[in-house]
Amino acid sequence: MRAVTHATWPALAAAAALTLTACGGGGGSDGGGSGSGDAVLSAVWGDPQNPLEPANTNEVQGGKVLGMIFRGLKQYDPRTGKAENALAESITTKDSQTFTIKVKKGWTFSNGEPVTATSFVDAWNYGASLKNNQKNAYFFGYIDGYDKVHPDSGKQTADTLSGLKVVDDHTFTVKLSQKFSTFPDTLGYVAFAPLPKAFFTDHAAWLAKPVGDGPYTITSYTKGSEMRLRTWDAYPGADKARNAGVDLKVYTDNNTAYTDLLAGNLDLVDDVPAQQLGNVHRDLGNRYLSTPAGIIQTLAFPFYDKGWNTPGAAKVRKGLSMAINRAQITKTIFQNTRTPATDWTSPVLGASGGYDKGLCGAACDYDPAEAKKLIEEGGGIPGGQLKITYNADTGSHKEWVDAVCNSVNNALGDDKACVGNPVGTFADFRNLIGQDKMTGPFRAGWQMDYPLIQDFLQPLYYTNASSNDGKWSDRKFDELVDEANAQTDPHRAVQLFQQAEGVVRDNMAAVPLWYQNGSAGWSDRLSHVMLDPFSVPVYNEIKVG
Repeated sequence: MRAVTHATWPALAAAAALTLTACGGGGGSDGGGSGSGDAVLSAVWGDPQNPLEPANTNEVQGGKVLGMIFRGLKQYDPRTGKAENALAESITTKDSQTFTIKVKKGWTFSNGEPVTATSFVDAWNYGASLKNNQKNAYFFGYIDGYDKVHPDSGKQTADTLSGLKVVDDHTFTVKLSQKFSTFPDTLGYVAFAPLPKAFFTDHAAWLAKPVGDGPYTITSYTKGSEMRLRTWDAYPGADKARNAGVDLKVYTDNNTAYTDLLAGNLDLVDDVPAQQLGNVHRDLGNRYLSTPAGIIQTLAFPFYDKGWNTPGAAKVRKGLSMAINRAQITKTIFQNTRTPATDWTSPVLGASGGYDKGLCGAACDYDPAEAKKLIEEGGGIPGGQLKITYNADTGSHKEWVDAVCNSVNNALGDDKACVGNPVGTFADFRNLIGQDKMTGPFRAGWQMDYPLIQDFLQPLYYTNASSNDGKWSDRKFDELVDEANAQTDPHRAVQLFQQAEGVVRDNMAAVPLWYQNGSAGWSDRLSHVMLDPFSVPVYNEIKVG
């Protein structure tokens, strides 16, 4: 069964760091809109994998743009991660299963269309529909009628979700297939954004120049080069942009972006490359920040490959985990901007939110002798050599992949046991994964959609879940997830999800590597730079001058 339900407890996240710097000199880009700032900033970016439809974007680069041009019913506080009302006037329920949602009046899209209850209902029906092939369709899976609109097999027998009903221009109801007490806390995720009528009446034109209801509008996009966004002066929200716009410049190598930052050709770099961490403090001083984020890096496995889906392969995967010297790699490669992972979630959740420090146990401890023993007992590395596949276009993966392989090679006493297997671009890398063409482990990372433990487990490991790239499947895990989702007691839900995480551990469904900090460096033209708990720059807060 598809991933159809979500977690049931209050959203939790650690505070993201807010860094203030003195406003420096320097010239600006073209002015764009007036807003509350009169200059445009330039920032590093990468071409998104998919068209910028809210229900079809599940990767970081596309998410950055959608976070600038859309606002939904809820919004996650950029400092605390708490889910707060944005376009929602109220979301009420008497039974935690049927919700009445009132949409604030006075909101419009940037093309002048009013945002109404129908704007949400039409968008969610579009996102859920099988025929539209949206990557985030499963986010609507807990709404009544999803099995008709998006069946696991065969053709859909309905075009709209029976659980969605428009009451009036600014009110709609949502009926779920089971109790889900904190359903509202998920509604800040971009898949739930509203869509204007223009999206449906001229879809091709909308895709060429997406129209949203957020603080920025897209003025132009040249694939492989740049996207220009400008402040929308009529934006009705409280979080208006404090600059005139953002030029997102495409880079295939973050080292080049960093060099351009130092040369004054770029204003903002997020995800400072590993090669620059040793000198970033000298280069940028207080124009650099590193702060915990809801991100974990792992090694995933192709369970559709028979060699990795044998009873012995579980021992091999555990052995590989124990062959990796996480402490050394995070110190030498990442200059302690990563923390060795001891579970499959993130410390930003906190203990009450489901983070369980040490849940991985000995399987995440560096023990080369035990690692070699387990790999041999499991039948050895499938194919005789471990090839870790990664995308080579960011300039930051080769170093740690090589370090992981060196660690594995040292444990096995064979300098050819593990090698890196680079793929040219992120898009090519993701396409290979999507086509089930991996023959060995591949780099995987998860940036939370919303700060709930469920989001670190169900999308990645539930049978046929949309981001279960390795196609791992375990009935016990699925049953525990279903049981956790049905809880109305937050504490009990967390306990059940942690039991499900224990199944992931016992099978080493993926090898947890490290928790990732968000990082950013900026020019002396900028001030008020911060990263949210998702490690994304809060563009609308940045001042230029």
